[in-house]
Amino acid sequence: MSLRNRSFTKHYYVMLLPGFVWLILFSIVPMFGIAIAFQDFNPGRGFFRSEWIGLDNFEYLFSLNDSKTIFINTIVIAVGKIVANLIVPLTFALMLNELRVTVLKRWIQTIVYMPHFLSWVILSGILLDIFSYHGPVNGILALFGVDPIIFFAKPGLFPFLVIGSDTWKEFGFNTIIYLAALTGINPALYEAAAMDGANRFRRLLHVTLPGITTTIVLLSVLSLGNVLNAGFDQIFNLYNPMVYSTGDVIDTWVYRTGLLNLQYGLATAAGLLKSVISFVLIVLSYMLASKFANYRIF
Repeated sequence: MSLRNRSFTKHYYVMLLPGFVWLILFSIVPMFGIAIAFQDFNPGRGFFRSEWIGLDNFEYLFSLNDSKTIFINTIVIAVGKIVANLIVPLTFALMLNELRVTVLKRWIQTIVYMPHFLSWVILSGILLDIFSYHGPVNGILALFGVDPIIFFAKPGLFPFLVIGSDTWKEFGFNTIIYLAALTGINPALYEAAAMDGANRFRRLLHVTLPGITTTIVLLSVLSLGNVLNAGFDQIFNLYNPMVYSTGDVIDTWVYRTGLLNLQYGLATAAGLLKSVISFVLIVLSYMLASKFANYRIF
């Protein structure tokens, strides 16, 4: 490598330096906190002087009735989000792709994409107002003689509200991915199908869907890594003690147990267990993505 090229590549290393520093400080250094999962941790004693208790925190975690509830809630909500965020954006992208008015198509795409940029702190306040006792939803239901409902205090409704609101927030972003994939389909295939007498539905079924199958498979497989990520920020801003039975997930339980109840070892054990399972699922998802969609990072 010439001296000029070496000098040129140094600029890239300088650009990467802030990212490496951030990674070390916030992702690598905190990994030492895993030790708390195997200790009867006392903040006054610190890591080195707290008593080591082995797997006692994990045994106690599995003996709790709450552990089964939070794992089931996490899987139900996470899987519901994954399925909804695959089906709804795909369906919407196919419908939007059939729209021939370009200006209207762009406006619709922009409008549905906007909620993606709003935080759950903002959106949760909006949702709580919309579904409140005196909110517009209950106002509409009152026109049909339905008594007001406190939606976010109903355990049976809470998972559906979480999944539905997350889908509403993110489906615009996911739609863009499918629309980008649709642009890669050769127009000659549509022309050939039309010449063979295929109507718009047949062209959709036999040209469009096969043309984006790889993208669908890739997004489906990669979503496996999020099976235990039900969305802490969303649920934390929406839930309350009345819906713990169906809305409490691993992350919210760890927050309450570790920071509010000061059971640091137990909370860390639950978080570590989730991280290990998620890591295995992520590795599995990338293996499947490499096999079925020819997707590789390295």
